Amino acid sequence: MKNMLPTVIFVVVLLAIDLYAFKSLKLVTSDWQKLFLKNSILIAYWIASAVAYGLIIYAISVFNSSGLQRADYYIFFMGFAVLLVILIPKLIISLFHLFDDIIHLLRSISGYFIQTKNPGESITNNGITRWQFLSRTGWVLAALPFISILYGVASGRFNFRILKNTLSFSNLPKSADGLRIVHISDIHIGSFFKDFKSVKPGLDKINDLKPDLILFTGDMINNYAEELDGWVPYLSALKAKYGKYSILGNHDYGDYVNWPSSEAKAENLQQLKNGHEEMGFHLLLNEKAEIETAPGESFELLGVENWGLGGFSKHGDLEKAMSNSNSEKFQILMSHDPSHWNAQVTGKTKIDLTLSGHTHGMQFGIEIPGLVKWSPAKYRYKHWGGLYSENDQFIYVNRGFGYIGFPGRIGMSPEITVIDLKKS
Repeated sequence: MKNMLPTVIFVVVLLAIDLYAFKSLKLVTSDWQKLFLKNSILIAYWIASAVAYGLIIYAISVFNSSGLQRADYYIFFMGFAVLLVILIPKLIISLFHLFDDIIHLLRSISGYFIQTKNPGESITNNGITRWQFLSRTGWVLAALPFISILYGVASGRFNFRILKNTLSFSNLPKSADGLRIVHISDIHIGSFFKDFKSVKPGLDKINDLKPDLILFTGDMINNYAEELDGWVPYLSALKAKYGKYSILGNHDYGDYVNWPSSEAKAENLQQLKNGHEEMGFHLLLNEKAEIETAPGESFELLGVENWGLGGFSKHGDLEKAMSNSNSEKFQILMSHDPSHWNAQVTGKTKIDLTLSGHTHGMQFGIEIPGLVKWSPAKYRYKHWGGLYSENDQFIYVNRGFGYIGFPGRIGMSPEITVIDLKKS
């Protein structure tokens, strides 16, 4: 087992937060008359915390010792969900009391010079102490992220949304005017644990859009090709006039698993490639496809393997994909990681439109059209979600159909992208 010191420190920090939160809970319930109810809540608090810590420690220890194995996914994901459910609300509550303790410390120091009352014992207009007021306020505010996280796990991850865009290009073939692309990415099919009933409505939405072309930009699985078991009929049912095309993402190579041999890893990748074919996807591996929209009229679809900055694999070979291409034609590039766009596409090629995924929008954010667009992903990726352009070249970053790690989505619903092409 690898060094567990970081895990121990992590748990100590959690325990410190817990002690603050428990102190707050005791203050909130201090004037309750029903002792049985009061004591039951206090005992239940520690039982729930103990179970959560046990689940979290187990998930971390398994991951550290052998990597995330197929059988451990559910425990690991649920452990992450429980961590957020218990940690974020408690952290909010703790910050209230930490701030008050700092103020109390400063006032105690100043008390050597100026006589003041104990701020924790001062009485508010409601007849409760200041600490009780802070505790109650903290628990009310903590309920907001608690409810949001629970919703994100229970329902948010299945709230498939459709985002529509219309883009115009002068070099688009006349016969492709009005062509509809449905862009999906990051299905992470193993994360759904064969919950066919919840996922099928999202897949049905894709067909209901009557796409001319379905483009999938990587991360079909988390790590194992066997995650596709049972899903092939559902993904095979996706239909498009000019076909379905796909590429590989960083998770598709199985890089996050301790394989018994290089041969086993290679076999897993080959099984995944076979799965794409079985589902009717044309997997583009650093290559080009001609999309013929009328006799003598076509545009180029380029697909590269994963290429990403920041330690991610660089299997992608754009030069190879573009060999024998015609830069005067309208071109679409499928590249999983959006960091590839600035690194090798913009200003270096004439590729008109790049489609990417990878970021998931961190599965958390706030988006109000025309007002707010924010996610922690913006601090890691310049282009993290939606449409961007530079010098008449466009990139669209899909926020992902599935999820990984945290089994939910908060303010960042799973996405099905529609891009209607127009000739200008």
